[in-house]
Amino acid sequence: MRSTHSGYTRLSKVHKFSAAGLTAAAAATVVFAAVSGGTASAADAHAVKPVAWSAGSFGETQQDELSTYADAAAAKAKAEAAAKVKAAAKAEADAKAKADQERASRSEARKPMKPAAAAKPAAKPAAKPAAPAKKVYADNLDGWIRQSLDILHAKGVPASYEGIKRNVMRESTGNPRAINDWDVNAVNGVPSKGLLQIIDPTFKAYHVEGTSWDIWDPVANITASCNYAADKYGSMDNVNSAY
Repeated sequence: MRSTHSGYTRLSKVHKFSAAGLTAAAAATVVFAAVSGGTASAADAHAVKPVAWSAGSFGETQQDELSTYADAAAAKAKAEAAAKVKAAAKAEADAKAKADQERASRSEARKPMKPAAAAKPAAKPAAKPAAPAKKVYADNLDGWIRQSLDILHAKGVPASYEGIKRNVMRESTGNPRAINDWDVNAVNGVPSKGLLQIIDPTFKAYHVEGTSWDIWDPVANITASCNYAADKYGSMDNVNSAY
C-alpha cells in the first residue's frame, strides 16, 4: 500500500500478521471449493470468515510490557540513587567522627600533665621491743667483781661486793695470774690459782654455767670460788682466812 508521503511505509508487525491471516483464509476457501467439486457458490466462499487480528489488543499488550520494563528500570535507578545517597551520608558521617576524634586527641595532648601523686610511705612493721642493752663491765678488778656478782645473783648464790674484794686482796692482791707453789696443794700437784686461789678440782666442781672453763679467767675464778664458799660457809662474806 502506497502512502501519501514519498516512498512506502513499512508495515508494522500487527499489519503483517493481519495480511498473512487474510491470505490464509482465502487459500482455505479455494481448497474447500476444489474438494467440493467446484460447486461452492461465491456466497459460500464469503461465508468463511478469516481470523481477525486485533491490532488494538496487540498494541496494548506490547505497551503494558514496555511500561513494566520502564517501571522496573525506574525502580532500579531509584534504588541505586538511594544507595549512593546513603553511602555518601555514611562516608560523610565517618569523616566527621574521625575529625572529631583527631581534634579531641590534639586537645588532650595539649593539656598539662598532672603531677604524679606522691607514693604513700609503706607502713612500718610494728617495732619489736628493744632488747635490753648488754651491760658493759670494765676490764679491771672492779668490773670483774661486778660481773661475777650479776651472774651469782641470777643463779641465787649469795655474795657481796665488799666480801669478794676483801678476800681477793688477801689471797692474790688483785693479781689474776697469782699462783701458790709452796703450800700443801702445790706439794700435791694442784696449786691454788687466780684471784681467789682456787685449785683445779674445786674450780671444775663449782663452775657456774655462763662463765669460762678457764681457771685463769678473772670472772670465772671469782664466780666458782664464791659458789664453793656459799656451799661450805654460807657466803664468801663469811670467809676471813684460808678456806
